[in-house]
Amino acid sequence: MNTFRKRMIEDMQLYGYAERTQESYLRGVRQLHEYNGKSPDLITEEEVREYFLHIKNKRKYAANTMKIAYYGIKFFYKITLKKTWDTLNLVRAQPERRLPIVLSIDEARCIIERIRTIHNKTYIQTVYSCGLRLQEALNLQVSDIDSKRMVIHVHRGKGAKDRYVPLPENTLLMLRKYWRTHKNPVWIFPFRTQSGKKAPTADKPMDRSTVNGALIRTLKKMPSIKKKVSIHTFRHSYATHLLEAGVNIRLIQQYLGHKSLITMMVYFHVTTFGQADAYKKINSIMSVRLDSEKEVD
Repeated sequence: MNTFRKRMIEDMQLYGYAERTQESYLRGVRQLHEYNGKSPDLITEEEVREYFLHIKNKRKYAANTMKIAYYGIKFFYKITLKKTWDTLNLVRAQPERRLPIVLSIDEARCIIERIRTIHNKTYIQTVYSCGLRLQEALNLQVSDIDSKRMVIHVHRGKGAKDRYVPLPENTLLMLRKYWRTHKNPVWIFPFRTQSGKKAPTADKPMDRSTVNGALIRTLKKMPSIKKKVSIHTFRHSYATHLLEAGVNIRLIQQYLGHKSLITMMVYFHVTTFGQADAYKKINSIMSVRLDSEKEVD
């Protein structure tokens, strides 16, 4: 298994997959291995087919979990082992149709204000005000901040796609204030122990569990927030708030780093922009029709 695992990792690196994607795909293959109790290279097509039916019909995996299992296993057998099984072409992962959870501007600001530590507060403010993914913000380096042009250069993002995002002045001030507490020459959010002593010389970014834990602890103290909030919620909120403010949707697409404009359509379903005006127009139209029908009678 170790030989094939190493080969699969190398194949995924050549494909340009992010580390998180690599971890997810490897987990999918490992779970197949644990289910069958033998090395994945010895598993037959029929056994793979049986496993897919098992996790779909018996385990009833959620759509996103099924997607990771499908794609990881398909990649291993089609790319790493060069199998041409019909089953691998047959399986399809059904996309989830859930709408993203979005905070109001006041809710987002209130949560950020309640975060106690400066590193976690600055991190989540950066995610929200720049629309970054969790890992993109963790991987930010000092050289990524362009204060003259007031942009952040994101070049360790999903799919290894470069992009520039606007940097709000308030966020720049927060980043500068926090950086002065550690002055790490490379990382904006360096790895830190609880005391923070290792931050100035850290050679890797802060761990995701640090910011996830801070957000969970903060939300527990805010019973008024009933929504299921994660770090990614702030990115969804960024997109929705920009759309409601009238920012061009293609610019928002560019800032988020989405390949397709179709991906952006989900934000039209969660925004309240223009709804009040729409209700007024609908009422006006329907009133006119009812009056006209009365006259005809």
